[in-house]
Amino acid sequence: MAIATHLVFGCYGFWLPNDPRGSWSRYVGSRRLLRFGPATWTPTRESLATQRHDVDSRLTAKKSLKYPVVTLSGIQARAVAKGIAAAVGESMYILHACSIMRDHVHMVVRRHNHSARRIIGHFKGRATQKLTQEGIHPLAEFSGPPTPWARGGWFVHLDDENDVLAAIEYVSRNPLEAGLPSQKWSFVKSILD
Repeated sequence: MAIATHLVFGCYGFWLPNDPRGSWSRYVGSRRLLRFGPATWTPTRESLATQRHDVDSRLTAKKSLKYPVVTLSGIQARAVAKGIAAAVGESMYILHACSIMRDHVHMVVRRHNHSARRIIGHFKGRATQKLTQEGIHPLAEFSGPPTPWARGGWFVHLDDENDVLAAIEYVSRNPLEAGLPSQKWSFVKSILD
């Protein structure tokens, strides 16, 4: 039985359903994207980010999206963190790691009675509220505005402490490998606590 879950959710345009590296999508719902090929579903739960692929094709497909690809500024990332903190307070999630990247969020969450999908939705909802309240929603110029998040999210259940420790290390390293500063969030609790 899983004792924690590694969750990832992306900003709008982060990972397309027909990404040439593969995706966890079974269909392409946008005609604009469909011209770049069908969904590239793969059964693997491993990260596909380092797979070799046609970068130009992927970037051209992103330019065809209805809205601009969302890339979070530092101030927006801080608002996302405030939203995550609000969700943690509401549902008492225990987070052992969290990295808010420019275009996606990684976290390790201790087992909870809510499903991984529901937890992702809760975090996205509260993060969007904070972005809107602070007047920094990345797509605010559009009527609505549309969600700044991609649909759904990715998750893998972690069955033992070694898996949890490896996921924490991976999530913690993410900002550094992307050239961002190390991240320390008040809502993240050490696994030793």
